[in-house]
Amino acid sequence: MRQLERQNLQTFKDQVQLQSYVQKSLTSELAKSNITLANRRIKTILNDSDNTNPAQIQVIDKKGTIRGTNQVNNQAVVGQKTTDNGVKNALYNGKSIEKNTYDAASNNRYYVSITTLIRSTGNSNQVVGVVYTKANLDQVYRQTNGVTGIYLFASTVAIVLGLIISIVISRAFTRPIEEMKQQTMRIARGDYSGQVHVYGNDELGQLASAVNNLSVRVEESHESTESERRRLDSVLANMTDGVLATDRRGNVIIINDTAASFLDTKDDVMGKSILTVLGIQDDYTLRDLLEQPDEIILDFSNDEQDLILHAHFSLIQRESGFISGLVCVLRDITEQQRIDQDRKQFVSNVSHELRTPLTSVRSYIEALSDGAWQDPKLAPKFLKVTQDETDRMIRMINDLLTLSRMESGTQKMESELVNINELFNYILNRFDMIIKKDDHPEKTYSIKRYFTKRDLWVELDTDRFTQVLDNIMNNAIKYSPDGGVITCRLYETRNKVILSISDQGLGIPRKDLPHIFDRFYRVDKARSRKQGGTGLGLAISKEVVEALGGQLWAESIEGRGSTFYIALPYEPLAEEDLWDEV
Repeated sequence: MRQLERQNLQTFKDQVQLQSYVQKSLTSELAKSNITLANRRIKTILNDSDNTNPAQIQVIDKKGTIRGTNQVNNQAVVGQKTTDNGVKNALYNGKSIEKNTYDAASNNRYYVSITTLIRSTGNSNQVVGVVYTKANLDQVYRQTNGVTGIYLFASTVAIVLGLIISIVISRAFTRPIEEMKQQTMRIARGDYSGQVHVYGNDELGQLASAVNNLSVRVEESHESTESERRRLDSVLANMTDGVLATDRRGNVIIINDTAASFLDTKDDVMGKSILTVLGIQDDYTLRDLLEQPDEIILDFSNDEQDLILHAHFSLIQRESGFISGLVCVLRDITEQQRIDQDRKQFVSNVSHELRTPLTSVRSYIEALSDGAWQDPKLAPKFLKVTQDETDRMIRMINDLLTLSRMESGTQKMESELVNINELFNYILNRFDMIIKKDDHPEKTYSIKRYFTKRDLWVELDTDRFTQVLDNIMNNAIKYSPDGGVITCRLYETRNKVILSISDQGLGIPRKDLPHIFDRFYRVDKARSRKQGGTGLGLAISKEVVEALGGQLWAESIEGRGSTFYIALPYEPLAEEDLWDEV
């Protein structure tokens, strides 16, 4: 618009300016001495030059006198002096002037041109006057403003149309992009059900198809990952071994229920160092476990429980060799340790128990070999001791074989339906007869019976169960004081038969009570060996009772005697069920 304005102004200026030949004619007339004739010629020249020229033109000589004007109604100014300072400056300096002025009174803008008329005389140039041109610029600006209005209107229409077209085109682009954005946001939230509408086969259509394919692939991948995670969680949850996994800084990020149970973690261990969780921070560093993953035995035994864990460490390592964490597998080896300890203790006990009688037998045999066999008094005693020790070793070995067969399940149980009231009473009668037949018993005792009046029929092996009752009764007699009372009870519960044998002996200390059914365990070792016990009777009794589906346990208060209980499975039978059909 500025350029249009400049072009219009330049065109207007060119239009109002007098032609060069007109200026030459005016210069010649101003140089003549006959002013009246010259003025008439000037008037004629101005009138003939351009009748359509809208500008006000005045011809002024070098003295500042107006010599002619193109305004018909303003011929009175001819012959008057000009008051325009621009004209005076042009005459004085000999330079043409162009300027735009503004008339505040009429609110009009004007173009003023003062062109000097120069006459060449020989080698010098002489200013003979000026042509003063003043033209109203309102028409030019009105045209410019009109064109500007047209341009603005056209621009506004173009902008509006452009905006409408842009909105339409942008909607064509942004709508599928917005749909793809919404779909990707749903995918990020885990919703893979939606699909992006494909509007065409262009780039956006291809991108929409790719997003739909991506949604399907991500859903399949997520389902596969979730399935693997559930499978892993199920495996970890149902493992009998504890599992812990850490990040590369050694902080726990996975722990299964078994490991939490082993470590008795009441607080959340996630994010804590595995060294602290396992309690090995004083002995190992994380670098030790990363550089040389090893197997560690962890002992968490205390007064409430026995727990020994085997910890195996392995690295979580990528193909590039980068170590991203550790996996620790905890295995409960408490029972294995106990079995190993029991095996060592058993070997030690067997060696010790056999060494004592063997040493005794060897000593007496050496004495006999040295000539004691010729002594009629010592020889029979030495042979009697040798025979007793030999019988003791045979009983011990037989008991060990019986116990081994019981534990391995190779010992056959000849079960039959037995009236346990009569069987128990029969065994107790045998112990009563021992006292009656012995004229000088070392210890006297009495047996009290408290039996249920109802006959109780139980499936059991009579010989093995008799061995159990003999072992318990022999122990009751051994450890009862002289004149003590042994109380035997037999009663039934809803589905069990309970037998109990109580003595009035010294009792069993509380610390020894959990071990009395262990092999070779004796509360009073010296007294037991003196009485010929092998230390295997209660162990065999417990195995027999458990093989019959029952339970054997003891209760004791030190200084007030002990009570042994036998519980056998029992189903009440009608009387007709006790006889086989013929």
